[in-house]
Amino acid sequence: MALHPLHTLVEQLKAQPIIFIGGKGGVGKTTTAAALASYYASQQQKTLIVSTDPAHSLGDVLDTQLNNAKTAISPYLDAIELNPDVIVDEHFSQVERTIKSYANPDMMPKIREHLRLSKSAPGAQEAAMLESMCQHLVCAADANSDKKYEHIIFDTAPTGHTLRLLVLPEMMGAWTDGLLAQQRRQAKLRSVANHLDSHNQKSSQTDSAQKNHVANPFAAKKPDRWEQAVSVLEKRKQLFRQAGLLLHDRTQTAIVLVMTADVLPLAETKRAVSQLEDSKLPPAAIVVNQLIKPTQADAFWQHRAERQQQLLQDIESSFPNYSLYPIYLQKTDVRGTDALSTLLEASC
Repeated sequence: MALHPLHTLVEQLKAQPIIFIGGKGGVGKTTTAAALASYYASQQQKTLIVSTDPAHSLGDVLDTQLNNAKTAISPYLDAIELNPDVIVDEHFSQVERTIKSYANPDMMPKIREHLRLSKSAPGAQEAAMLESMCQHLVCAADANSDKKYEHIIFDTAPTGHTLRLLVLPEMMGAWTDGLLAQQRRQAKLRSVANHLDSHNQKSSQTDSAQKNHVANPFAAKKPDRWEQAVSVLEKRKQLFRQAGLLLHDRTQTAIVLVMTADVLPLAETKRAVSQLEDSKLPPAAIVVNQLIKPTQADAFWQHRAERQQQLLQDIESSFPNYSLYPIYLQKTDVRGTDALSTLLEASC
């Protein structure tokens, strides 16, 4: 399949509310994502671009200082660089508030220490980042939201991280189901304990004041407090379910892989396409970045261009079912929204 003009990619994605940009590190994912976001914003389409890559460069490309809060780049473009450390702190603060609502106060110091250590546990940042990403995704796709965007573009981390983020909603949903099942089993045990406690109170001849003095961990409002934890889990399950449905809806979500015409990016992109297809998340397009026009002068660049043309044949034969789009190497750094929005026109 031959390369398509880049403007057809813009048109192809024009109706997609959610766009994920992924690929090997260093191939230009951030520049591609920012170029798309800047272009759509220049067409007065409200756009949000979110970087989920811990090694942030989105702010550098947009030539703007970004953080974990939403920053207005232009009237039609907002940007966020998700900070894993901030997100993890917020995530575990919420967990602590939930546990505090039903736990014995004497246990809280130990619980806080456990949560503090859990922040550095494997997968903690990934899970917190996923939940934040899903919240942005679901909120931005909500037609009834006053923060509705026509496009939300995710500038993701290198390929392996991106693939895990895309399949994690289903995994986290299953994990949450396990927690809810355990909560239901505990609720049954509490119900039995409460029944026995009530029976013992009726048959006992002990003074009522003395009876009330004995602590019963299942008495009073404990079931109501446990229901708060169940409610939190149910909300998380619903969030992951909504995100999973959006990711698998090809009318809502498009996954675009970025690569360069080099051997290693080609090998990694092949693996990524295979994994995405296995997960029923086939990419909508593949962008081949940093191409050199064959007519370029100078023997070195001419040799490089000829090598790329050879690799392009391998790329085209490797992805016969996908549209391929070129972005040619620029003479200068592409920075700022004006340069980014014209990058697409310059490559056509």
